[in-house]
This record gives sequence, structure tokens and C-alpha cells, in this order.
Amino acid sequence: MKTIDLHSHFLPKSWPDLAQRFGTPDWPSMRHTEAGKAMIMVGDKEFRPVYEACWNPAVRIEEMDKHSIDIQVMSATPVLFAYERPGHQAADCAKMFNDAALDICDHNPQRLKALCQVPLQDIDAACAEVTRCMDNGHLGVQIGNHVGLKNLDDEGILTFLQHCASVDAAVLVHPWDMMAKERMPKYMLPWLVSMPAETQLSILSLIMSGAFERLPKSLRICFAHGGGSFAFLLGRVDNAWKHRDIVREDCPNLPSSYVDRFYVDSAVFNDDALALLVKVMGEQRVILGSDYPFPLGEQAIGSLVREHPSLSGDAKQNILSNNAQQFLKL
Repeated sequence: MKTIDLHSHFLPKSWPDLAQRFGTPDWPSMRHTEAGKAMIMVGDKEFRPVYEACWNPAVRIEEMDKHSIDIQVMSATPVLFAYERPGHQAADCAKMFNDAALDICDHNPQRLKALCQVPLQDIDAACAEVTRCMDNGHLGVQIGNHVGLKNLDDEGILTFLQHCASVDAAVLVHPWDMMAKERMPKYMLPWLVSMPAETQLSILSLIMSGAFERLPKSLRICFAHGGGSFAFLLGRVDNAWKHRDIVREDCPNLPSSYVDRFYVDSAVFNDDALALLVKVMGEQRVILGSDYPFPLGEQAIGSLVREHPSLSGDAKQNILSNNAQQFLKL
């Protein structure tokens, strides 16, 4: 059964000193600690330990073979987005990391693919970069779910999404810069609580604002981590839409009727959760995503789908490869 992993991350082995380059502090950097291991730094603070699968394509291919992954699609680690920086600096970073991604893919371009990043705080520059990257071989773009206080229904971001449709770029939305971090100082709670909430917020921003009524149906957009808390709480949203006019003010149709406008990945780590996700979204709207090679990702990539006790063979094939081929136009 062919397997395509839509949601994985990369980091270059090294990159220029961005603090020195731009003259401002607290940029991400890589500190190699021992052979094959490193620490992502943000300024002088440790952010995340990583290992060479992030930057070494031979190791990545070896691990793909171990898990029977035919194709893996790489996206930047969101700490590299630089949305909070001046647009020209974020554009410089985007070009640097996008070119680095293609360098990694060149090791085996049939099996390694990439999504680009863009300076989403500067819509003109973002449109220019996604166009450049689509011309150079990227399959689409990964964006964060917000830029500062702007959610996905921001007029500028909608302009960018319309542009993505026009250049045939698939869009993967990944949560970042999670809400209420000051209330969650321990236990990785921002990743466990806020990430799912951020993802649901990004989906509902497009539904409740009426944005999906304005976006072309040709737009291919997918939300990471199973769409966060969206599927589990969709009944609550529909109930609110039915009984409160302020909820349906800009949303002409029942929120659950929009599930055919987007995809989600399968990174939910539980049989019952995946069954619910497929029931809510439909088996043609869920795509295998592992979050490789990070500890919160699926450790036996694809096993949740392959070994699922109730999904049909056709559903498994759709999730493991058919949906990704349609989403990415492979």
C-alpha cells in the first residue's frame, strides 16, 4: 500500500547568524551538541533538541524505508517563520530556508518533496515567494495559523490564499506561537492544549467569517494535527450557529457543511480519535501526517492507519496515499 507523509519537518544543518545579519536579538540558530544531535536555540535560550534526520536526507530516507514511507513532504519548523520581524527580513529568511529544503530534496527528488514558507506579514512579498518556489519545484506552502493578531480571515491573508489557488499551490496550515503560554509554563502544555485550540480557531476563522464563500473552490488547504479540536467540537459549533444569530451573522450555511472545503492530517494518535475524524471529515479529506521527526509526532509512521480496526481497506488507501496525491497534484 503506497504511503505519502504530508506533514514532516526539516532544518538545515546550519545557517548564517541571523542576529548578526539583521542587528536584532533572539533569532533561531542551531547549536550542534554531539555527532548527529543539536539544539535549536532562540537567542540564548534552548528551544528544542533535534537530531540529524532534520538535515541529513540519507538518514531520513533510511527511516522512511523502516516505516514503509514512499514519499515524505517536508516543511520548515515553524520557529523559522519570522512573522514578528520586518517583512524584508522574513522574506530573506524564507528564500534561504526554501532553497535549503530543495537542496535536501535533491538527494532523492522522487521521494523527498517540500512545501515552502513565506513572509506572511507582507502579502506582496509572500505572493512573490510562493510563485518563485512553485516555479522551482515546491509543491505548495506551509503557513502559520495567524500573524500577530490577524487570523486567517484577515483580508491580506485571504488575498494570499486566493493567490495560492491561482498558482496551484497546496497550503498546509500549521499552528505556532500558541495562545496563553504564560499560563502553561510546564509539561509542554502549549503544545498539548493551545496547539489544538489554535488549529480549531484557524478553521473556524475561515468558516464563521464567510471566507470560504469568497475563496475559490480550487484552493487546496489542509490543517495539521487532525484539525486540532475541530472535529470533536463541531457539534457545539453547529448548535451555536442554529441558536444564536450573532454566530451565523457572516456564515450563511451550517458550519459542518464546509468540511468538504479543506483537508486535515491524521496525526491524532488514537484509534477512536481517527475514527471520529474520518466520520466527521469523510475518508477523502484525511491525509497521513506524522509530524516527523519530532517526539510529539507519530513514532511508527502510518501504523495508526494501517492497523486501524474499523477503517475499510479503501479508506486506509485514501488516507495513506490517494488523498495526498490529489491534494499535492502528484
